[in-house]
Amino acid sequence: MDYRWSGRAREIESFKVMDLLKRAKELDAQGCDVVHMEAGEPDFSTAPLIKEAAHRAIDLGFTQYTPSAGIPELRQAISGFYKQRYGLDIAANRIIVTSGASGALLLVFGLLADPDTTFMMSDPGYPCNRQFLRMLEARGQLVPTSAEQNFQLTPELIRQEWKANTAGVLLASPANPTGSVLHKGELAAVAEAVREKNGALVVDELYHGLTYGFDAPSVLEIDPEAFVINSFSKYFGMTGWRLGWIVAPQTAVPEIEKMSQNLYISPPTISQYAALAAFEPETLAVLEERRHQFELRRNLLVDGLRQLGFKIPLMPEGAFYVYADASHLTDNTFEYCWRLLEEQHVAVTPGLDFGTYRANQFIRFSYTTGLDRIELALQRLARKIKG
Repeated sequence: MDYRWSGRAREIESFKVMDLLKRAKELDAQGCDVVHMEAGEPDFSTAPLIKEAAHRAIDLGFTQYTPSAGIPELRQAISGFYKQRYGLDIAANRIIVTSGASGALLLVFGLLADPDTTFMMSDPGYPCNRQFLRMLEARGQLVPTSAEQNFQLTPELIRQEWKANTAGVLLASPANPTGSVLHKGELAAVAEAVREKNGALVVDELYHGLTYGFDAPSVLEIDPEAFVINSFSKYFGMTGWRLGWIVAPQTAVPEIEKMSQNLYISPPTISQYAALAAFEPETLAVLEERRHQFELRRNLLVDGLRQLGFKIPLMPEGAFYVYADASHLTDNTFEYCWRLLEEQHVAVTPGLDFGTYRANQFIRFSYTTGLDRIELALQRLARKIKG
């Protein structure tokens, strides 16, 4: 049958890092020793207590649907984490557990973005955000940012770029792909600019817990009416468990819950019971040691790339990425990354995945692999550079 695909399906772009990952896995299967620095997925296995909690949930028969907003115990545990980590009293009934942060973003955009409206976001930024909006007949409004602006939207940019159909602003701190962080004063200034425009502020805090030498502030310390997206994937190391959460203003909760009922029924049940163990002191100690390992990896990778001539004007303060200017090597990093994979078996992500502004100059390196593998990647990269 000659199907006619929808306009939205035709317009949604592929997630380029997943295309690279697919090819890298094919090379793995052929016996090639690929150094994986493409995907934003920690190489550490899920912490032991979390896995034990999952087994226990299965043994107890906790395998059926849960409430759409998540089991009460987990919502309360997340609330307790905000008290412990940030000193914030966040009511558990403001927290909605979701099917990954992807589910959280779709629900929040579904609440805030009407057709033909836009959400302002930094270019470069996480690519799927604009695809979620396209699914809703809205659009991502990409605003070019540079190292001079910490690769983040500033109050000046927000006021300058705001349009009649701008519904709100999406920030990410720490950010993918740059690792940049908005500190408390910067968050406060951005929140004020969005309030002036009567817009919605959504903040992606997925990489909280993965900052080095300090803890990133939550926007909820400044603006309790902001929408926060978080996940068990990054700091908690539960990527495949597909579990995230939203902190929303109280008035928004019934609307989000209604959409969640229709779109997802409920978050993954076993994952929810497993995540209860994520907040145990023993688990948090494991995660903090992993944070230290990520810091060592970052330092090795940044130093090695700089020695190879890459420009990294800002040391990434968080997440597990280095967004490196490779313009001394190529004016087309998309092709360069594919050649690097095929010729040297090093998988990294081209800047084109994260926007259009100077994208062909940049490569994102993910330091989610061990120090020995990072050393090997640097050696292979040096070999390619030397020809």
